[in-house]
Amino acid sequence: MWSLLDLVRRPKARMCLMLMYTCGLRVSEAVNLRIDDIDGKRMVVWARNTKGHRDRSIPLPTQTLTQLRLYWRRHRPRTWLFPSRYTGRAITPSSVQHYLKATLRQSNIRKNVSCHTLRHSYATHLVEAGVHLRVIQALLGHKSITSTFVYMHLTQGTMANVQKKINRIMRHD
Repeated sequence: MWSLLDLVRRPKARMCLMLMYTCGLRVSEAVNLRIDDIDGKRMVVWARNTKGHRDRSIPLPTQTLTQLRLYWRRHRPRTWLFPSRYTGRAITPSSVQHYLKATLRQSNIRKNVSCHTLRHSYATHLVEAGVHLRVIQALLGHKSITSTFVYMHLTQGTMANVQKKINRIMRHD
């Protein structure tokens, strides 16, 4: 993910995509962030009026906050974190998707990557790190745990860890 994000040339698009990946945001949640939705003191991002018509707080990684501060100093957005240059409103999800697709075309990455892939990668990396599924459910804003089960696919790292645990449990001395 980082090698892809490093290739995005437009600072606004890069920052938006970085937030989507490091906080597990939907593209619609990311583009609609306001300056006030970033709480650097509490280290959270507030996703407001999300898909489930609820607000939720998401942990904000220190590195992302550092990048957000640099972005803010350089671009000085006023209301919207990612304002459109034309409408005075937030940029659109389609513009972020456009920049992601343009970056993919210019790169050597041949995987099918969409904005939702960033959210999916966030959840998958949390699962691999051993974060409890109910916590991931809350972070993603899923009403049902069934929606979160999608991220329980088995990776090589997960299987190797399971093998170690099975060997330890089933050992007969």
